[in-house]
Amino acid sequence: MSDVIPFRSQVPQADLDDLRSRLAATRWPEELPGVGWDYGVPVDHLRELVGYWQDGYSWRDNEERLNSFPQFTTEIDGQRIHFLHIRSPRPDALPLLLTHGWPGSVLEFLDVIHPLSADFHVVIPAIPGFGFSGPTTSTGWSSHRVAGAWTRLMARLGYERYGVQGGDWGSIISRVVGVLEPERVVGVHLNFLPTIPRGTDVELSEQDQERITAMSKYMAAPAGYMRQQQTRPQTLSYALTDSPVGQLAWIAEKFREWTDPTSTIDTDWLLTNVSLYWLTATAGSSTRIYYESAALRGKPVDGPVPMGVAVFPYELVKPARALAEQAHTIVQWTEHDRGGHFAALEVPDLFVSDVKEFFEKVR
Repeated sequence: MSDVIPFRSQVPQADLDDLRSRLAATRWPEELPGVGWDYGVPVDHLRELVGYWQDGYSWRDNEERLNSFPQFTTEIDGQRIHFLHIRSPRPDALPLLLTHGWPGSVLEFLDVIHPLSADFHVVIPAIPGFGFSGPTTSTGWSSHRVAGAWTRLMARLGYERYGVQGGDWGSIISRVVGVLEPERVVGVHLNFLPTIPRGTDVELSEQDQERITAMSKYMAAPAGYMRQQQTRPQTLSYALTDSPVGQLAWIAEKFREWTDPTSTIDTDWLLTNVSLYWLTATAGSSTRIYYESAALRGKPVDGPVPMGVAVFPYELVKPARALAEQAHTIVQWTEHDRGGHFAALEVPDLFVSDVKEFFEKVR
């Protein structure tokens, strides 16, 4: 059995100096007048972020915050896995496995660790290819392979029964974990659940029909970032690995488009998240999960494990409840009035209360 090794982020100063030099030497593109966000991230918006990244932002301060949580690495299936592991003082605490997505990271969950660890042993791994779990060194790291690695991680930590939670890629990974180990997983909590009609009769509400239509449009014409990452992640990686401003634009756009307009994404948090991709050179390897999982797209992942679904109003696509209940054992369904794709980051209070309420029902 591979060892579980304590870990601390210690980015070399030379890497931070190189980043600052690259930011200072940015070659800026021209921009059409008056187009705003219609063509992508506006130059003025990005210049402001880059100016702060270069002269005001401190990676070291944010690195210290990350290092305030217990972190470890271990090797599973030939790949280094980095994870946070925070044990609860509660004697009967339930282990809880939280999984992020793209373009997020383990950093999405920092604000919910303390309230969750009152009741859970919290395990937050970085998906292979992301951050300190990257880059990947072999092909085939699909969402399903990641799920298999997670089951081995939880066994390695000595957890026989546990819950799982996820959004974005973490949603499908969490569902597959439940399918792989229904006898060990007590419940699956999701804040993102695409639902696709399967050709069987089911009574749909007007809201369900609207959501199915939106989902169908999303699947038929995926956004440009998804097409590129699904088909040519290597080609994209040259630009994002060579240009920190390119990496920033690629990620910052999504945190604007996929969030509740009333949510405030802290600039320091955003730059720390982007810096994590940049400093680990994982722009390319983090996008490979789209390529590796492309053949699995649209295939159902059904299982008997109880499921809780938290629906946030500014999510990319929202689930149709009738279809979700057709495919899963839904024991909790909550329609929230604020929040978007990055629920743990945007609305940590709602996220924590929803997770706790669900697992109290199934633990």
